[in-house]
Amino acid sequence: MLGFIGLGTMGAPICRNLAAKSGQEVRAFDGDLDALAQMDQPGVAPAESVRDVAERADVVFLSLPGGQEVTAVCLGAGSLLTHLRPGSLVVDLSTTPLGVARDLSARFSARGIQFADAPVARTRQAAAEGALSVMVGASEKVFARIKPLLECFATDITLCGGPGAGQTMKIINNMVLFQNVVAIAEALALIGYAGIDPELAFDVLSKGSADSFALRSHGMTAMLKGDYPERAFSSEYALKDIRYALRLAEEAGLFLSGADNAKEVIKKAIRAGYGKEYFPALAKVVAGPAGGKHPVKKKGG
Repeated sequence: MLGFIGLGTMGAPICRNLAAKSGQEVRAFDGDLDALAQMDQPGVAPAESVRDVAERADVVFLSLPGGQEVTAVCLGAGSLLTHLRPGSLVVDLSTTPLGVARDLSARFSARGIQFADAPVARTRQAAAEGALSVMVGASEKVFARIKPLLECFATDITLCGGPGAGQTMKIINNMVLFQNVVAIAEALALIGYAGIDPELAFDVLSKGSADSFALRSHGMTAMLKGDYPERAFSSEYALKDIRYALRLAEEAGLFLSGADNAKEVIKKAIRAGYGKEYFPALAKVVAGPAGGKHPVKKKGG
């Protein structure tokens, strides 16, 4: 039996895909009873607690907000570490600091339990379609064991190295994405100032060297429409992840000015009241009070 803990924006569709494609029953738990009640997928059985999942499942997936929540589930009261049987496996799909992944791997290994950090990338639509990218930190033996399960919800699965390597790549992935989104927000503000049609401008950018996943996914689908829903990847989550990147940079003795700037823009968006909104909402604070929509002033005018 499989276990699944964390039925949020990404976790719920991943859990559904596992139940539909793995051929195994999934014992699912979330502290939010409403999220648990909405998990009406055939093959998913609601669990009463983390302990309930641990005592029934052989492989447990985690999809939680961050390192603090993952640590609590793995090491806290009624935890996986306490109640999983030797030979079990924990697959953490969350985004956590590198140190957390390595510490959990060592603690589980000491009890004969395998562990893989396997954070996911792409959008919630990709999660629903089973088309995520997964970056795995684990031994080759553990990777071989989990790959058929990861294929239930991912189209790109990469073994990045040993424990912690998956989290390192996910943190770097998000760091680059956030900086790209800030750059697109700045472009949108200038486009508005110049009086150019934003859709036309983004189409032009997509045909040149400014093209990117961020432009097409975050710029065209969210920023052009001003569509920043809640229960997506929020500004608060983005701040958490950019801080993970900057913590890693500090450990490496590096100051990353681009990442630091992205952090400040995200913080500004949160202070402006956009913390719960989809993080490209940072475009609203880049544009400023006037929205960047003044026409270009002509010389001599």
